[in-house]
Amino acid sequence: MDVIDALYHRRAIRDFTEEAVAKDQINQLIDAAIQAPNAMDEQRWAFVVLRDRAVLKRISDEAKNLTLSMMGSAPHLAQFRAFLSQADFNIFYNAPALIVICGTEDDPFVEQDCCLAAANLMLAAHALGLGTCWIGFAEAWLGQAEAKKELGIPMPYRPVAPIILGHPRAQPQAPERHRPDVVWIGP
Repeated sequence: MDVIDALYHRRAIRDFTEEAVAKDQINQLIDAAIQAPNAMDEQRWAFVVLRDRAVLKRISDEAKNLTLSMMGSAPHLAQFRAFLSQADFNIFYNAPALIVICGTEDDPFVEQDCCLAAANLMLAAHALGLGTCWIGFAEAWLGQAEAKKELGIPMPYRPVAPIILGHPRAQPQAPERHRPDVVWIGP
């Protein structure tokens, strides 16, 4: 797949088939992720792969509860409270896999490194016909010491990018992109 084509057509997927993602495909995606640029070529990242649907469901429930407790009553968050309060809403959209990209050190550059790796992983998944979505609602729960202990994430690791992965039921249409402000300096 052409890179420009992937950039224009990759979308956040929130509806997956029941089909599991093969381990060799996940390893291929992680291999693509680590090709990302990173500060001083330190490669301070690690990948936690969860494929147990019962564990994913339980994490979803715990992350929803934590997120709801942290939200407060701000009016602009009402839409999120509504669906996070639904017992049957799964923040992982019933995806068969979750890949959590973690920074291995507390360093000012490691978060950017992990984000670049996440972008590579998501584009590579699209090229393989798989779907992904970054799940921000999982971040607070994954960052807790108890969660890291439960999942076997070493304490110095910091979860940065929780990416769900699976076979998409459909490919959503591209939303309209607004023209950004562009400031030109020089000729």
